[in-house]
Amino acid sequence: MQGQNTKMDERARSLLKALVERYIAEGQPIGSRTLSKVFDLSPATIRNVMADLEELGLIHSPHTSAGRVPTPRGYRIFVDSLIAAQPQDPVLDLHIVDHLPASEPGRAVNAAATLLSNLSRFAGVVLAPKRTQIFRHIEFIRLSDRRVLLIIVTPQGDVQNRILFVPREYSEVELLEASNFFNHHFSGKSFHEVRQTLARELASLRSDISRLMQQAVDAGFDSPDTVDDAVVISGEGKLLDVTEMTADMDRLRRLFELFEQKTDLLHLLDVSSRAQGVQIYIGGDSHLVPLEEVSIITAPYGVDGDVIGTLGVIGPSRMAYDRVIPIVDITARMLSNALGQAHA
Repeated sequence: MQGQNTKMDERARSLLKALVERYIAEGQPIGSRTLSKVFDLSPATIRNVMADLEELGLIHSPHTSAGRVPTPRGYRIFVDSLIAAQPQDPVLDLHIVDHLPASEPGRAVNAAATLLSNLSRFAGVVLAPKRTQIFRHIEFIRLSDRRVLLIIVTPQGDVQNRILFVPREYSEVELLEASNFFNHHFSGKSFHEVRQTLARELASLRSDISRLMQQAVDAGFDSPDTVDDAVVISGEGKLLDVTEMTADMDRLRRLFELFEQKTDLLHLLDVSSRAQGVQIYIGGDSHLVPLEEVSIITAPYGVDGDVIGTLGVIGPSRMAYDRVIPIVDITARMLSNALGQAHA
C-alpha cells in the first residue's frame, strides 16, 4: 500500500471509503452534506476530516466544485482494502467455467478475454502463454525444391510450423532420416539444449544433413511470437460508453494507441505475471500505466503451479472494483483449470 495511510484514524478511513464508493456509483464530486447523511457527524466535522484527507493527497476538488473526488492515491488505499477479503461467488464460478473450452487451449485464451470484457463491461486482456521451446516430436516435409516445412509438436500437444529455406533439394528419405535422428536423440529437450550438443551429435551425419538440422534448431529456438500474438484484447469499444474516457479525446486517443501498439501493455502484464494474486494498477499512482484515469486489474494464470500468463480488465479508475476484482480473480483460476485439463 502506498501513501500515508498510517496517518489516518478509523473515522478518516471510513469517510474515505464512503466517498470513493459514492463517487464510483454517482460519478459526481461528493460534498460534506452528502456524507453527513451517511455518518452521524455534522457537516462541519466532515469538512474538517475531508480537509485532512485532501492534505494527505487522497482526495481533491475538481475545478471550482465544492465536492471532492478521489486521487489515484485515494483509490489505491480503497482498493487495497478490497483485495484483502473477496468472497467467493459460486454463481460467477459456474458462469465462467461454462465459457472456457478446456479441450482447446487457444480458444480458451481468446474466450477468457471476451468473457472478461462482457462481465466487466470494459476491455478484457490476456497475455497468452509463451510458446515452449521444448519439443516432443518434429517432422520435416518437403514443400518445394528449396523449401521444407518444419512441424514442431510440444509436450502439451501444441503444433507449431516453420518454413525453412534450404540451400539444396532434399529427398523424402533424407528428410525422414533427419526427423528420426532428431526425435531419437533430442525428444523432450529444449532447442537450447539441442543447440549446445548439436555439433557433437551430428558428427556421424553428412554435412548437408547437419546444415538442415542446424536450420531447424535455429527456427525452433527463435520463436516467431510477436506482441500481436502475445496479447489478446477484447471489448475495447466498450470504453466508448464510459463518460470519463470520451470526455477527454486526447486521453481516449492515447488509450487506443495503447491497445494498438501493445508494447506498454505487454510490459505491464509481464511484470504482473511475476506477482502473486490480483494486482491493481492505477494511472497516476503506478508508473506502469501510462494514462491517468485508467486502471488495470490483473491476475496470473498457470498450469501445474507454474505461471504461464496473465489476464485482466482495463477500465476507468472510477470502476466498481468490488465487482471487477472477483471477475478477474475467478477467470484466472478457471482458465488455469481449463488449461490444466487440456494438458492432462
